[in-house]
Order: sequence, then structure tokens, then C-alpha cells
Amino acid sequence: MSSSLKKFLVTRFLLTIPMILILVTLVFFIMRVLPGDPIRSQLGPRVSEEQADVLRERLGLNDPLIVQYGHYLKDVLTLNFGNALTRGERPIREELGERLPATLELTIPAMLITAVLGVGLGSFAAKNRKKVIDYAIRLFSVFIYSIPIFFMGLIFQIIFGVRLDILPLSGRMDPILLTTFQSKTNFYVIDSILTQNWPALKSTFLHLIMPSVTLGLSLTGVFIRLTRVNMIEMIKSDFITAGRARGISENKLVYKHSLRNTLIPIMTLIGLQMAILIAGAVLTETTFSWPGMGRYLVDRIALRDYTAVQSTIAVFAFFVAIISLVMDILYALVDPRIRY
Repeated sequence: MSSSLKKFLVTRFLLTIPMILILVTLVFFIMRVLPGDPIRSQLGPRVSEEQADVLRERLGLNDPLIVQYGHYLKDVLTLNFGNALTRGERPIREELGERLPATLELTIPAMLITAVLGVGLGSFAAKNRKKVIDYAIRLFSVFIYSIPIFFMGLIFQIIFGVRLDILPLSGRMDPILLTTFQSKTNFYVIDSILTQNWPALKSTFLHLIMPSVTLGLSLTGVFIRLTRVNMIEMIKSDFITAGRARGISENKLVYKHSLRNTLIPIMTLIGLQMAILIAGAVLTETTFSWPGMGRYLVDRIALRDYTAVQSTIAVFAFFVAIISLVMDILYALVDPRIRY
């Protein structure tokens, strides 16, 4: 590894720290200016003011804002998020430890669907530009991108879950199998394979199909259009023309040489869309009753639960920053010209 690459990686890593800090700071202060009282949400509207003050004092909500902010930053750095203000019988870290694998188990196959389908159709459209199939793929990309995620999920539920009755409507696994299922990592696919529980693995895959396809298709249109535009520009380049003159097949020129040279913009989009997929999982998890971080975040926002919302956003920010960092590292490895 060259010294310039090492310097680039160290610089990029150091820039990630203030990005996370700014985001979690904004969330901290925004949550405290929103209307609503988490104490009333926990104890009910009829609780006396004396009881509410006792709980506020115990939770540190009566401390000065700067003191609360200092405690919050300490908790974020140590990953000791404490208990939720509402329904706080379990530590937040345990709850997020169960829900984060569920979200990742949903977003990773969704990202694969988005990338493979988007890049594949975009490349095929570029190869057959100005033909009927090209116009059909472009129309599909606009159509699929314009459909809201929750609406697409509802349509899939009606067709495949109600009318055809071939896929489950919600959840991660059949409730009967879940009662005896032993999960160590909270990744149901991995745990099913490790324990050789094949009925559980089948049920997990069936429950995963509709939400992952819904989430993956929602962003496929962006990949199709970006890949198509960059591939057309690359196909018109001089080195592709020279390849044709040498008798290299069109498929090899398009799917090997041209596609390889469009990796940078595609990788850029993959990094950005992965972050959007994690955010889009909020709607998907709510639609399919998927017990992930997105659904957990929606529930806690409704209760104005400062601690749980801040902790969830901090974890989201961490993953978005890591994804961005990994993408920048891949850029530097793929294209040596990219340096700071």
C-alpha cells in the first residue's frame, strides 16, 4: 500500500468522526424541541405532576441541557445507551442488538436486487439503445421509481399474500416455528443454517421475499438510468471503437470493457443508495410488520422517547458513515487517480 493511499485512508477515516458527531448532535437537540412529553407517554395523561417530576429527576431530564448532552455523548462513545424512557425494562443496546440484524437481513438482499437488476437492465438497454426494448426498460425505470414503497408493498401483499396465498404477509418467520427457534446471532438465515433447521430456513426465505423485493425494486430505476447513460458514453469512446475494429465481440465490449469502466459512478450510487435503503426500510418494515430498527424508530418517535430515538439514529449514522468510508476506500483501490 502506497504512502499516498495510506494518507487518503487515514484522512477519510478522520473525516467520518465529525460527520457522525454532527448528526447525533442535531438529533439530540431536535428531539428536545419537538412537542410531546415522554414521561406522560410512559405514565399516562392522568399521572400527577409530583410523580412525573420524580421520574424526570431519576432519568436526568431536569439537568441542564448541556449536562444531558455530555451524558449523551458519553453513552454514544461507550455504546451504553441505557434504558428507554418508555417501556424501559430492557436496555436499548439489547433491543437494538435484536433489531439491527433484522434490518440488515432485509437491506442486504434488497441492495443485491437493486444492483444486479438495475445494472443488468441498464447495460442491456445501453447495448440495444433506440430499440423497442430500450424504450421499454426506460419506461419501467420511471414507473418503478415513481411508486411509493408502502404502496408497492401493499400491492404485493394483496397479490401474493391474499389472492395467490403463496407468501406470508408479515413477520420474519412462521410463529409456530419461532416458538422453538434458537437464535444466537439474530440473523435468522445464519442461525437456521448453523442449527441445520431447514424448515426455519425455508420460512425465513419466504418471509424475506416480499419485503426485500419491495425495497430493492423501489430504487432499481435509479441504477437503470445511471448505468444506461454511462454505458452509452463508454460505448461511444475510442477504445471501444478500436476493439470493434479488432473484431472483439459486442457482448464482450459492452459487458466486460465498458461496464468495468463505469464502476466508479455505479459504486458511488451503491454507497448512497445503501444509506437510502436503510432509511427506506422504515416504511418497508412498517408495511410488513418487520421487527427491525425502522419500525422500532417509528414507535419510539411516536412516544417521544428521547433516549431510544437518539440511540437508534446514532446506530444508523454509524452504519451510513461506515458505508461511505468503505465506498471511498474501494474508489481508491479501483481508480488510483482518486486521492485527497
